[in-house]
Amino acid sequence: MLVKKAPDLTYSDVTPKSLYMGRRNFLFGLAAAYGAVVGYKKVTRLLEGPPTGSKPVKLMGVAKWPGSTDEKETSLEDVTHYNNFYEFGTSKTDPAANSQNFVTTPWSVSVEGEVKNKRTFTIDEMMKLAPLEERIYRHRCVEGWSIVVPWIGYSFSTIMRLAEPTAKAKFVAFESYYSPKQMPEGGSAGIELPYVEGLRLDEAMNPLTLLTVGMYDETLPNQDGAPVRLVIPWKYGFKSIKSLVRIRFVKDQPPTTWNISNAHEYGFYSNVNPTVDHPRWSQATERRLGEFRRRPTLMFNGYADQVASMYAGMDLKKYY
Repeated sequence: MLVKKAPDLTYSDVTPKSLYMGRRNFLFGLAAAYGAVVGYKKVTRLLEGPPTGSKPVKLMGVAKWPGSTDEKETSLEDVTHYNNFYEFGTSKTDPAANSQNFVTTPWSVSVEGEVKNKRTFTIDEMMKLAPLEERIYRHRCVEGWSIVVPWIGYSFSTIMRLAEPTAKAKFVAFESYYSPKQMPEGGSAGIELPYVEGLRLDEAMNPLTLLTVGMYDETLPNQDGAPVRLVIPWKYGFKSIKSLVRIRFVKDQPPTTWNISNAHEYGFYSNVNPTVDHPRWSQATERRLGEFRRRPTLMFNGYADQVASMYAGMDLKKYY
């Protein structure tokens, strides 16, 4: 199979959204202010100044993934202004308001544990590990709302092949970035931080498990998990860990944040299952953001054909 080489760009080389929409006027104005400037990258760096928070930038050359859902996409406004990201506040509107000064460059992700090849990837390196794909996934949250999002990334199995887990590795543990200085709201989140999550090795290897660096043709907004996160579309949304900094391949089932907080309500697997109610509400139906009507919740969020075989013989009410 012919694999296309990922674009030879760095995370900082892509064109900022605020500039590509009016590039011509921008360049004229800049020439008047600074004189003749050679090269667009040089112009960008002149204006950067001290870090004031990372902003989404345009991603080019992203391939369309043929397995995407054909359902109507949820609006960018809804997806970026109705979020769970407790490090930036517990209200759904808090993350968009409180993450504007979150600085995500430079950034690195370490790969550790039971692997042959331990290493640390910069975000630039992660962007180049495989061709980027746009995958339109359904996404279901445990509170009863759902979204359809065009995520951008590649299968997490790319990282696994490079790391080469040993025979001892049975699970993958993930850890989010946490800084009380950048995320002061985290102190009143009511959960242990940094946020941690985990998958069984075969779940992490499933082609649907997406290492995600963008959405809606751009890099990730801060409130949606910049600069890199997981998206696991057959599980409830809290499993799709944001702002990833550490990946560990481990022998034993790792702790996960919401299971630590309340094991009775939040199991390790957290597969979307309309027959297993949350103790405080039903999971049988869901409401898509931007809609008023409720719709039936699909088993494994509609991805049963791709993932159900991993749970054959398991009691999904016990292993919820």
